[in-house]
Amino acid sequence: MNTLIKLEIQRTLRNKKFMFFSVVYPAALYLLIAGGASSTEIVGDSKLTMPLLMMVSMASFGAITAVLVGNSEKIAKEREKGWVRQLRLTALPGRGYVLSKIASAAVVSLPSIVFVFVIAAAVKDVRMDAAWQWFALTGAIWAGSIVFAALGVAVGYLATGDAVRPITMIIYFGLSMLGGLWMPTAEFPGWLQDIAEWMPTHAYAALGQAIELGGAPHAKDVAILAGYLALFTGAATWLYRKDTHKA
Repeated sequence: MNTLIKLEIQRTLRNKKFMFFSVVYPAALYLLIAGGASSTEIVGDSKLTMPLLMMVSMASFGAITAVLVGNSEKIAKEREKGWVRQLRLTALPGRGYVLSKIASAAVVSLPSIVFVFVIAAAVKDVRMDAAWQWFALTGAIWAGSIVFAALGVAVGYLATGDAVRPITMIIYFGLSMLGGLWMPTAEFPGWLQDIAEWMPTHAYAALGQAIELGGAPHAKDVAILAGYLALFTGAATWLYRKDTHKA
């Protein structure tokens, strides 16, 4: 299992196109959205400025790119090529295969988070009151990405190699927009704000926003993410077993 994890990490780091979209693209979007925004004006009821608000949103967006898009496409293509079937003939347990995918995605998601933070601090002079907030923010966003890693595994076992990209993109962009990662949900109409509050991406970004304000993540957001984690993990497990029986 350790050998497969190392192999997956090496494969991920060698994929320059994937690394670009996972690490550089979110930081570029941050500059596009928050580059000209005021560093003192508060956005809606968030109690945060646009540079602070979008720093968490784009860091979360980058982490989701790594764990969702990366996992789903790799798994679907490896199933189609017969690689997953070959691995089943070895002593590798099913959880080892899934763990290797999550580990390789986590390796990329961490630098994508940190790179957004560095750009925000260097270009928009983003600062927080205490040093612990930076570490807590990084840890919360990194840990929360596991929810979307589980979703990526589920999609990878649900879709075929040809269909996985469009399905993943619909889920990826849909969750990002509805969760308020691209623009504050305060800009949404009232009925859409009610929907956004229950999106996993909204709860995910809210973890970091709470830490930016100097507090702990809200219990509701943690509960929503825990519920989605259970849902996505259950779906991934069921689809994995179904795929095993089919093979």
